[in-house]
Amino acid sequence: MPFARTARPVRKTALVAACATAMATGSAFAADDQLTIGMSFQELNNPYFVTMQDALENAAADIGAEVIVTDARHDVAKQVNDVEDMIQRGIDILLLNPTDSVGVETAVLAAEEAGVTTVAVDAQANGPVDGFVGSKNYDAGYKACEYLAGQLGGNGKVALLDGIPVVPILQRIEGCTAALDEHAGIEIVDKQNGRQERAHAMTVTENLIQAHPDLDGLFSVNDIGSLGALAAISTSGKDIKLVSVDGHPEAIEAIRKPDSLFIATSAQYPRDMVRVGLGLALAKHWDADTAPKDIPIDVKLIDREKASDFSW
Repeated sequence: MPFARTARPVRKTALVAACATAMATGSAFAADDQLTIGMSFQELNNPYFVTMQDALENAAADIGAEVIVTDARHDVAKQVNDVEDMIQRGIDILLLNPTDSVGVETAVLAAEEAGVTTVAVDAQANGPVDGFVGSKNYDAGYKACEYLAGQLGGNGKVALLDGIPVVPILQRIEGCTAALDEHAGIEIVDKQNGRQERAHAMTVTENLIQAHPDLDGLFSVNDIGSLGALAAISTSGKDIKLVSVDGHPEAIEAIRKPDSLFIATSAQYPRDMVRVGLGLALAKHWDADTAPKDIPIDVKLIDREKASDFSW
């Protein structure tokens, strides 16, 4: 089964449980009509989610399932409409990557009413979801900012680039703040919303540098935003160390460069995440009693040394 790969740092006991229950009930699938799996993404203008889509389509093909994919483009009203349309098209399973954890509840309720098995992926969704698979986002923020504090010698002024109001982003900020607060010499001087977008994050970072000319470090909640921040830092000529979350190929390439101010990112594993999400959804769809409710996926801090051989 394609979603059972455990070479990445996934919480193995939970993964084995989800996949084992799916395999145990797999014989029922052969007798049923073809499954239709819908996946609603918060965006597809990001290699992270494109990687996830590719892994889902490959995994679904291996079990003979049809896949319907939609792109909410960070518009929760569109995402709700997309899900309702997929329900009308007769999906059996909904993998939901919410653009707004609260606002998407209407879609979750509609899926429940239609008898669709719903698993939230990457970001939790309000409402009666059947399961959730996502990164340990608190750990991601903590690891990145713990590393930043160490590289600053436990002293300096740090700013935070926030993002959209979904649980993973909030958890990353919470984890980062907790790590920085452990160092009496670190001061968090500002927090601004970079919207997880390169151009906007660049502008916000330019303003942060102007407002805080003695800034020493910056944490971005995602790598796309961090790449915009890196451009602003490079233009400023200042020695501002940057850390982030994701493991985006461009970010990894930037970290690899000698003397880069982009010093580390907490890497996620999108291929594993969606495969495990599908495995959990299949287990729930087939009423496997032993399937867990939530499966957290480990993250790994990637610095210059580890970046040499890392990829999604």
